[in-house]
Amino acid sequence: MNYGDLTPQHVLDALDAVGQRGDGRILQLNSYENRVFQVMLEDTDGPAGAAVVAKFYRPGRWNNAQILEEHQFALELAAAEVPVVPPLVLSSPSANASLILQGDPPTLACDAAPTLPHRFAVAARCAGRAPELDDPGVLRQIGRFIGRLHSVGRRQPFVHRHVLNAAVDGQRARNLLLDGGFVTAVEKPAWLSACDQALAATVDAFNSLAPLATLRLHGDCHPGNVLWRQDGTLAGPHVVDLDDAMQGPAVQDLWMLVSGDRASMATAQ
Repeated sequence: MNYGDLTPQHVLDALDAVGQRGDGRILQLNSYENRVFQVMLEDTDGPAGAAVVAKFYRPGRWNNAQILEEHQFALELAAAEVPVVPPLVLSSPSANASLILQGDPPTLACDAAPTLPHRFAVAARCAGRAPELDDPGVLRQIGRFIGRLHSVGRRQPFVHRHVLNAAVDGQRARNLLLDGGFVTAVEKPAWLSACDQALAATVDAFNSLAPLATLRLHGDCHPGNVLWRQDGTLAGPHVVDLDDAMQGPAVQDLWMLVSGDRASMATAQ
């Protein structure tokens, strides 16, 4: 099953079934794994110009328990006043027989119609811009923000989400590229040599720190998932898209934000 049947009308019908009635204006947002839409809502009970973001999960990538654990983490962060964009609690005012709501509170909707078995979640729209990572003040503020996120992440481990493992994950990625034919025969000997050396060095670095402390992480904390928002006189980061939340070492949420030459990375650290 794929996204071929996920038409704009189906998106609107799915949101309508959970009490989020769109006015017909839909904007598809960038997403590598899932299908994500910004949907403008009818001006009924909410403010004029209100909008939500609906995420339709890629079939077969995460099971329901993994998705709900991600949702619970986001709600826990929001309750601790860590600026994240959590999923909305859903309800089914129309008592749609083909709609199943899961979670406590319910945050995941499953369209059980035989022809349209999609799973989706809904969040409030959160506008923002990319953070200016060349500004030391911005980096310090993002560092404090990630520290707060990790403080909540240490409270308990994930049970169902992925656990980062340098050896297993690295080998899986290596084999995926080879088995998929992404490396040409001409490049293969040199590529394999460099890849295996890099993987061995990575595994050795992780092993040298064993036993490695782990915690619940954002997991994909690149600049595109950190929105810089101006709320009144206050400016700061908000994190979106916990789709890759995982159990792993704290550095996983830092390395994507630290780049450039050695001097720049030392300053960022």
